[in-house]
Amino acid sequence: MEGTQVQLQAENVSKRFGGFWAVRGVTLQVPKTTIVLLMGPNGSGKTTLINCMSGVYAPDEGRILFNGIDIAGRLPHEIVWMGLGRSFQIPGPFKRLTVAENLLVSSGNHPGEKFSSSLIKRKWKAYEQSLMEKMFRILDVIGLNEKSDTLAGELSGGQLKLLELGRLLMLDVKTMLLDEPVGGVNPVLAHSILSYIRKIRDEFQTSFLVVEHRLDIVMKYVDLVYVLAKGNIVCSGSPDEVVKRKELYDVYLA
Repeated sequence: MEGTQVQLQAENVSKRFGGFWAVRGVTLQVPKTTIVLLMGPNGSGKTTLINCMSGVYAPDEGRILFNGIDIAGRLPHEIVWMGLGRSFQIPGPFKRLTVAENLLVSSGNHPGEKFSSSLIKRKWKAYEQSLMEKMFRILDVIGLNEKSDTLAGELSGGQLKLLELGRLLMLDVKTMLLDEPVGGVNPVLAHSILSYIRKIRDEFQTSFLVVEHRLDIVMKYVDLVYVLAKGNIVCSGSPDEVVKRKELYDVYLA
């Protein structure tokens, strides 16, 4: 990835809880329009690192740079408006709203939400039209066209994962932090979800940092891999390089 512009970067990031270092001195990069896998056994610090990047936690040490700006310690909503968003292991849609409605309410800065402009239709009518066009494009990209009028509470687990991606796209997120995007879904649907992630990368020029345990499925879809163990990066490289590294097997067989 030499020469590629970096969109998200952790520099010597550490986070501890009491005397326990959940993450210690982690440095990694997510180049633009790439899919990066962060892997490691349970308890290795993967979710803690994502929490630091998304503003859930403030790191105790180090910097987190997004497009060259240090976002460490910023509030989650500030980070989202900058273009860095995340999903969670368990999706949390508005279950009594349809798929289309879930996407529409995810978009921010609607002029109709401001008292002054809400009284003047021309100030928000054009925005409403562009929002609908954007929603239909995203429905097509994530493969939920035929589910647009379905209540989110009636979707399958895999479809909910896709809806999460759509909601992030409605926010114009340029880098997505995905916590187990294919966790709990069958292998066929897992491959489908990862194919949609690639499609999003290509169509929207989106970057991804993906935490996932299903390595037999996810490895063929990613560009770069970091292996985390006991809060430290033990090796990194392309998928083909990492699967040959002794450190990888030491982590999982220890």
